[in-house]
Amino acid sequence: MAGVERVLVLGCGGSGKSVFARRLGVRTGLPVVELDAVFWEPGLAGLSRPEWVARQRELVVGPKWILDGDLGPYDALEVRLAAADTVVLLNLSPVRCAWRAWRRGRERWDFWWWVLTYRWRHLPRVRRALTESGVEVVELRSPRAVREFLSAA
Repeated sequence: MAGVERVLVLGCGGSGKSVFARRLGVRTGLPVVELDAVFWEPGLAGLSRPEWVARQRELVVGPKWILDGDLGPYDALEVRLAAADTVVLLNLSPVRCAWRAWRRGRERWDFWWWVLTYRWRHLPRVRRALTESGVEVVELRSPRAVREFLSAA
């Protein structure tokens, strides 16, 4: 991953974005920011779109980072894409994502709706944004592909 300094980690809830980002951070020395911790306020109230855009602009000014998070319908991905040099898209099966999310703990109904509809509602929008941005995209479709990528990083 020579020359990679600004990485976005995207994917469905339960795909393993946070674990992947932490492991990639250890391998590369890049600082990791979990976007859920930035976006969600106490009581699971999300930031307004203008607040979220402003907060992301603050995050991307740093010279090196890994930003972990895909906030689905709440997101403003364009800010991060404009600053990133690489996107890692974790595109694991919906069943695997749902199982992992269920094991992790309780979630709100809107989270489950996002997980269950990610492949046909949200992923096409993410793909369009990625194509339009021109940023390098690495798509990992299995736990094995994730392990191999991390071992090579």
